Amino acid sequence: MYPEYLVAPMRTDLTSAGFEDLKNAEDVTKAIESEGTTFVVVNSVCGCAAANARPAAKIAAANSKKPTKLITVFAGMEKDAVDAARNHMLPYPPSSPSMALFKDGKLVHIIERHQIEGRPAQMIADNLIGAFEQYC
Repeated sequence: MYPEYLVAPMRTDLTSAGFEDLKNAEDVTKAIESEGTTFVVVNSVCGCAAANARPAAKIAAANSKKPTKLITVFAGMEKDAVDAARNHMLPYPPSSPSMALFKDGKLVHIIERHQIEGRPAQMIADNLIGAFEQYC
């Protein structure tokens, strides 16, 4: 685990944009399996999370058509919450950062780390906005 003082600003980066930071498996499962759409960001301390993933998630979340719920879990911190999110993302392998959209508990769109690294935040956001337009 990382020291909380290190990850606090990274959490706030998303929570200040309307994401709920979930810290246990039960809350994650309840959010993902609920009716409607849930956008999950697996947050991370890595550079591509700071430069690409979090900015993209915030841009997409500001879109007029967006998911019912915006949630985030933090890799390397609350293991049970992250594992619950990743279990819902199967058969995709664990990836952080990553982002997934669920509709009525079913995975409908995912962006893995290899699709985040080296890509501009706006390009990732455009991908997410397209998914939001289709499923939300």
